[in-house]
Amino acid sequence: MTEQNRIEKLTFRIKDLTKRLGACSVGIVTPETLAGGPPTADLSYVMPKAKSAVVFAVPLDQKSIEPYLKKEDSTAYNLNNVRTNTLVSGISMDVAKYLEMKGYSSIPQNANIDYRKDTKNGVLDEIPPISHRYLAVRAGIGHFGFSGNLITQEHGAAVILGSLLTEAPLLPTDALDPKENYCDKCKLCVSACASGYMNPKEDEKVTLGGHDFTYSKRRHHHRCDYVCGGFAGLHKSGKWSTWSPARFSIPEKDEEFAGAFPVAAIAYGKRPKPEGGFYHFLMPGNLIELTCSFCQLVCHPDKEVRNKRYKMLKNSGVIIQHPDGRREAVTPEKAEEWIQSMRPEVRELYTNQ
Repeated sequence: MTEQNRIEKLTFRIKDLTKRLGACSVGIVTPETLAGGPPTADLSYVMPKAKSAVVFAVPLDQKSIEPYLKKEDSTAYNLNNVRTNTLVSGISMDVAKYLEMKGYSSIPQNANIDYRKDTKNGVLDEIPPISHRYLAVRAGIGHFGFSGNLITQEHGAAVILGSLLTEAPLLPTDALDPKENYCDKCKLCVSACASGYMNPKEDEKVTLGGHDFTYSKRRHHHRCDYVCGGFAGLHKSGKWSTWSPARFSIPEKDEEFAGAFPVAAIAYGKRPKPEGGFYHFLMPGNLIELTCSFCQLVCHPDKEVRNKRYKMLKNSGVIIQHPDGRREAVTPEKAEEWIQSMRPEVRELYTNQ
């Protein structure tokens, strides 16, 4: 068997193994196919002698999405998301171990909550060692949607990405044809974001191995932390919210978050916690539950489904929290009455308005 045939066979096996373990799609990138990309597309940061990286996607359960958007059930989506992330990290470890046993040094990557420590503010900058989405878009797993989320033809943006780096010289897969991208810039992802994270008028461009990719320019990541983390959740219209019962002001200017976080974080730590969730080392008390992800979940290949999901969200009401921690979606008017009926010392746990 020639060296080329051996590498072709190994590449096939790795892709097949990754799918057998639960991935819906898998691709390969190399330092050459990532050339010219952002720092988080530099494989050598994690593995100086990396010759390739395996990147893949695992779908979320579509059945849990619409009850979550309608504010009927948050538990099923949260549980599925946590377990899918765990599965992705496990797939990365299993494939890396297979390559190790075949004689190739390999390093698995966590699906999430893994940040560089050598940046200006360390882990507080929340910059990953390697960006799964940059690797995935270059490897042909999907396209960038306007939101900057990776979108797939079958599952939309409702996937969790994973990757692993290796010294095995695997054969790269190519990026998808831009003409096949279903994103028509409907911007429902922007409308579904209470934080104002995405700039609706400016684009960001990245170049990876001679291919250009664009998506909406993002404002400071603190916006996503603040809303998706549950510190606040009321949309500026006042008509709907995330699954967070808090309605602390969402700053207009990025630089104002430095002052907003401490107040909202103290209140967050004192509010009752619902069952479930997971631990994030940056959160007050460490326990967190997903309250948003709406830009990801609204996006679907079928435009009719996209529109339907956005209407579900828009008409889902506002979350209030009962003393026992139970949350309930009510009308905006009832939510305001609920807030105003609280004792002042309780009200300040939910709002500064």
